[in-house]
Amino acid sequence: MIRITLVSLWARRRRLVGTTVAVFLGVAFLAGTLVLGDTLSANFDRLFAEVSSGTDVVVRSSSVIDTDDGPDDARGALAESLVAELSDIDGVADVEGQVVGYGALVGQDGDPVGGNGPPRLAGSWIADPALNPYELVEGRAPETPDEVVVNRGAAELAEVGVGDTTLVQTPEPVEVTVVGIATFGGADGLGPTTWTAFTLEGAQEHVTGRPDEVSTILLRADEGVASDELRSRVDRALPDGVEAITGGDLADERTEGISATFLDMLRTFLVVFAGIALVVTTLSIANTFSITVAQRTRELALVRAVGGSRRQLRRAVTVEALGIGVVASALGVAAGVGVASLLKLVFATFGFGALPDGGLELRPLSLLAAFVVGIVVTFVAARSAARRAARLAPVEAMRDAAAEPRGMGLRRRLVGAALMVAGVAITLVGAGSDAVLPTGVGALLLTAAVLVLAPVGLSPVASVLGTGLRRLKGVDAVLAEENARRNPRRSASTATALVIGVAVVALFTVFAASMKTALADQVGDDMRADLVVASPSFGGGQLSPELAVELADLDEVDGVVALGGGPALVDGESTTLTSVDDATRLTPVGGLAASDGSFDDISGSAVAVSEDRAEDEGWSVGSTAELTFVDGTTETVTVEAVYPDNSLLGGILVPGEMWTEHTVQPTDANVLVDVASGTSTGDARSAIAPIADRHGGDVQDGDELADTAGQGLDLMLGVVYVLLALAVIIALLGIGNTLSLAVHERRRELGLLRAVGQTRRQVRSVLRMESVIVAVFGTVVGLALGSYLGWALFATVWTEGGGFTLPVTRLAIIAIMGALAGVLAASRPARRAAKTPILDAIATQ
Repeated sequence: MIRITLVSLWARRRRLVGTTVAVFLGVAFLAGTLVLGDTLSANFDRLFAEVSSGTDVVVRSSSVIDTDDGPDDARGALAESLVAELSDIDGVADVEGQVVGYGALVGQDGDPVGGNGPPRLAGSWIADPALNPYELVEGRAPETPDEVVVNRGAAELAEVGVGDTTLVQTPEPVEVTVVGIATFGGADGLGPTTWTAFTLEGAQEHVTGRPDEVSTILLRADEGVASDELRSRVDRALPDGVEAITGGDLADERTEGISATFLDMLRTFLVVFAGIALVVTTLSIANTFSITVAQRTRELALVRAVGGSRRQLRRAVTVEALGIGVVASALGVAAGVGVASLLKLVFATFGFGALPDGGLELRPLSLLAAFVVGIVVTFVAARSAARRAARLAPVEAMRDAAAEPRGMGLRRRLVGAALMVAGVAITLVGAGSDAVLPTGVGALLLTAAVLVLAPVGLSPVASVLGTGLRRLKGVDAVLAEENARRNPRRSASTATALVIGVAVVALFTVFAASMKTALADQVGDDMRADLVVASPSFGGGQLSPELAVELADLDEVDGVVALGGGPALVDGESTTLTSVDDATRLTPVGGLAASDGSFDDISGSAVAVSEDRAEDEGWSVGSTAELTFVDGTTETVTVEAVYPDNSLLGGILVPGEMWTEHTVQPTDANVLVDVASGTSTGDARSAIAPIADRHGGDVQDGDELADTAGQGLDLMLGVVYVLLALAVIIALLGIGNTLSLAVHERRRELGLLRAVGQTRRQVRSVLRMESVIVAVFGTVVGLALGSYLGWALFATVWTEGGGFTLPVTRLAIIAIMGALAGVLAASRPARRAAKTPILDAIATQ
């Protein structure tokens, strides 16, 4: 039987290649995602270990707030005088204080580079090369307060070089001269982070504004003194509130931080899409094996007639699947190395910034996992066909019996209906409840129901499409429709791979569009000022408090209110505070009013809270809470106002003077502007724009601010489309492979049609229309399923109601592309069918 199986495989090389390609692509994507995750993890490990290798001990404030947005948490500052004290400790070869804070390098186009998530950092250049994670590759170190060194990645983005003059927003704009270009452990930078380094005095003056403080102190040990020993000596000399760790511990912390905030998320993100590609692959393989078993009815029945057992037939088909799985998986694992490099390029193209350089990390366990998954997927996909082959009776060799059932049994209909009802019911439970698990379970049940019931819906869809096509193509359309409806189970299973791919595309499209609408509605409702000056990037820009002061002096402006803030602890729990420079102006400028108490009372130790936060914490006017700031100071505050939930104000609003007192580098996020009476909004915008540009801000109205809030979703959607393209390609290969096999199955039919006058052009037309019917069916079902699941996911995540949007234009484009893809998938099988000699086709046995 093994020899017969191998001969059968070789005799059907076209089918073998088509099935192998589907497995190959799915495994290649999975292997690529695993290799990329391992590579980034290893490269970050090596990078942090290398840049910390010369630093034996790091002294820092023990007051810390976990920000969950990078490798380093927010910490308080240290007295610079501590540097001199530590230099006297036995075993210290060198010690340097370092300042690190916010700083955005401005490019030649006048816009700050970086942002959109990754931090923009500025600080002090460390003179000792062993202690400095950055290495000069061009120019020299800064010598005066207005000279800087920038990392190579930021310099390329800003299009600046040694000798150029530009601005650094810290956030106050500072004119500087670039005197050096540096790399971070050989890389262009710490991932996409931008770094601008002043002298220590320059950083204290421009970045933190605190001449007697540093962020951290770095120490290098004398030769022969171990890092742990020096840390113990240093620790004994430190005052309360200050701690010492080894450079190795710092590298481990940064690696864990990168993993928690970026690598783990990236791995999950990629593996999800690899799983989608494998599901589509499984459906394509299952369909291919189902068709091939149907086509080999006589061959397999003859094997039974000459003594082959059911077990042997089942084993033959299984061995065939395993053979394809082993070969395709091995090729896919090898190709996964290239896919990893391609995925890295994709993320860089979509603005995720430079990832650390280094060779690909090929870990045997990850490669073995991808290899085994490919084999298992192929094996599982072929099991149904293997069981079907085993049921063939020897007498079937005497007639053209169908091994592949064509109808829909009552049992299958009932199971499909039950899955459909259960899926809808469970997703409705999850929608609006903020419970993701019910929505996920309901989505799986609905997807299973659609796959089970797909053959039921094929015939009416084919009839509708056939009616439209008949007006254009006449009898050719009739033949295409009948061919698609001849075996609804086969046609539906051919389309199911495309259903999954399109459904996921539609799901993310609907979800992203709805989230953008919801955010826009929320920001539109919350933003009631005439204008706002905000950072042009999401998640990265900060504004100088001087901006509000300068705007208030304009004749075109009647009033301003600045909103800032950052991380803090509230009763021991990490949260984000919003600061306001003058709460009394919130109502006249921002149109915001308290629902209980008054904003006029927000000063000193009095704060305001949102209604949601008040309900969660059990607060009301008069309640007290403890706020712990990054400098380690704890203050007891009193709630003096409660306001309706507002995205600009956040959950807790504190006076600006309180925030400034406890923050090393106070900055603003938004400045609300009230246009002076008698001044048009356009005139006010023109007067504000030059000042805003100099401080790195954009002048926006409510609609423009809402668009900025949705930029992250557009970025996510672009990456999703690129990654899902592979799943759609696999689905289209499945359609093309099925049509190719169908052409072989219908050789005699095609030959007879040619014999009675059908032209080659008509043969191609019929097969293309058949492919279009199948592709449109898969696309329509996928759009319907994906749109519903997109609503369910949105309703689960966004529990505030409203905002759901069905992006008709985008979904229509997806539908049109599905039909065009069907034509593309059928092109090669159609050409081959048209070239089949008439007499050879008629003579087919």
